[in-house]
Amino acid sequence: MEEWQQLLVDGINRSSQLPPQWRSSKEGVDQGDVEKTFPIRINGYYSSLISDPDGPIGRQVIPDSEEVLDFESPVDPLGEDTDSPVSAIVHRYPDRVLFLVTNQCPIYCRYCTRKRMIGTPEGVVTRREVEEGIEYIRDHPEVRDVVLSGGDPLMLKDDYLEFILSELRRIPHLEIIRIGSRVPSSLPQRVTPELCSMLKKYHPLFMNLHFNHPDEITPQASLACNMLADAGIPLGCQTVLMKGVNDDPDILKKLFQKLLTIRVKPYYLYQADLTRGANHFRTPVAVGLEIMKKLQGHTSGMAIPHFVIDAPGGGGKIPILPQEYLVSMEDGDVVLRNYEGNVFTYPDIILPETVREEGGLGSPEPEVGPLGNRNGHAGK
Repeated sequence: MEEWQQLLVDGINRSSQLPPQWRSSKEGVDQGDVEKTFPIRINGYYSSLISDPDGPIGRQVIPDSEEVLDFESPVDPLGEDTDSPVSAIVHRYPDRVLFLVTNQCPIYCRYCTRKRMIGTPEGVVTRREVEEGIEYIRDHPEVRDVVLSGGDPLMLKDDYLEFILSELRRIPHLEIIRIGSRVPSSLPQRVTPELCSMLKKYHPLFMNLHFNHPDEITPQASLACNMLADAGIPLGCQTVLMKGVNDDPDILKKLFQKLLTIRVKPYYLYQADLTRGANHFRTPVAVGLEIMKKLQGHTSGMAIPHFVIDAPGGGGKIPILPQEYLVSMEDGDVVLRNYEGNVFTYPDIILPETVREEGGLGSPEPEVGPLGNRNGHAGK
């Protein structure tokens, strides 16, 4: 048995294994009641990072009675089941699909969008379903990009993951393969030289990782990310904004800056989804906007992700920016406010009325004013 597999076996997989100081109940509901609906997994590595059960690491994985006291949020908040033409595929965007290849994860995050299927017998993805997913992609030439997800694809054994990757690479119209994984932050021992040697055979291959707090960037996690990067895999990070975990601009700035030092580009900061059993993690959208304002200009643009809401019901990811940046657009002027609150004007290009009416994409030469500036505006 490999080290990462032993860490899973030695971890906490039942509520009865929780240490006494991690036990809690609310309104007559305890963690055993939660376990009946939402499984528990805290592997031996990740549990070693928990110093406080109510702290940012413990809160992500220790079951909370709130999970089964939430009856209003939807079970499938993003409408993935509606956009699933075959059981393992979600086809929402025109040229790319989500391919759910497993329902196993290195840890079971309490805020997970797919709580309805992760770790449950009903959510198991069979080999036949995986083969149907590959066949679906093969039969749809418009699909040029696939995201392997689940669950966590890196929970599959090397030979099975390679089977999937090799079959996908045989599809002529498929250009890009991406893997979404929580492994480097929560079970970095899974990233082995053998895994990296196998993955590098299937470029162009990208990975979107999942770190939520700077305390997850340990020497082990750093090594895992550097091994993947050395295998030529571009790494991005998708972070979920959560109450009591990272809803603070200083924490997120530290996280995003530390990610760059281990060669991971912050990609998305997600507003928490409306997932049943996870509503207690949600923050007001205004909190995320304020955090983005406090990041802009105070750290490298490389360290600033897109703040997005994955729209309920299958609307897809929608980027959200503080309205204060774009003050107005009228009379040929774009009025902007920067991170210091200073206001600047950018002279826009005004299309002739006929072009605007016809919806033309080409831009004519801008008018030159008496001072030699576009649109007749004096320099600033």
